[in-house]
Amino acid sequence: MVKYFSCSGFLKSSWDQVFLAFWQRYPNPYSNHVLTEDIIFREVTPDNCLMSRRLLTKTSRAPRWAERFLPAHMAQKAYIIEDSVVDPQGRTMTTLTWNITHARVMSVEERCVYKVNPENSSWTEIEREAWISSKLYGLSKAVQEFGLARFKSNVTKTMKGFEFTLAKMQGETPSRTLAETATVKARETALAAKVKAKDLASQAQKKQYV
Repeated sequence: MVKYFSCSGFLKSSWDQVFLAFWQRYPNPYSNHVLTEDIIFREVTPDNCLMSRRLLTKTSRAPRWAERFLPAHMAQKAYIIEDSVVDPQGRTMTTLTWNITHARVMSVEERCVYKVNPENSSWTEIEREAWISSKLYGLSKAVQEFGLARFKSNVTKTMKGFEFTLAKMQGETPSRTLAETATVKARETALAAKVKAKDLASQAQKKQYV
């Protein structure tokens, strides 16, 4: 049995900008799990479409209960194949990605279509589909639920990474990353607590002298 998921979203940038950002988005603060990317095949078809295949290496920490099904050297790393077809005339880009490691434990196939937003030609619409399956007897449902939750989390990171890359390309200052925002908030909280502690200590001293 396969678990299916679909969603759509948009980026407030033109299709041409998103197409360029697609090839420049690694590294970014939201893609620390992407270790390497290598183009292993590329050609222009007779109808002027660009076909590419990339091999991506990503960290992929398996849940503890699944680690015993994987060799030690594979439990924290995954290899991903990404095929893409770019149609510059139709202004569409279609990608298909799937994992070639851990496939028995969990297989994730993703298909994305990037196209001009029909309501705003200066924006890009992204239609995303995913198929998640597992061949682990007795655990397939749990694995699929885990895979779906991780996939949804990665979609959010992917969109944030695109936005970060587009902002840099357009000469803008990228918005703070989640980690940076959390650090700033932690510092502000710590400073406020320190000030409050000083005030309380000062008030306590004044009471001693009254």
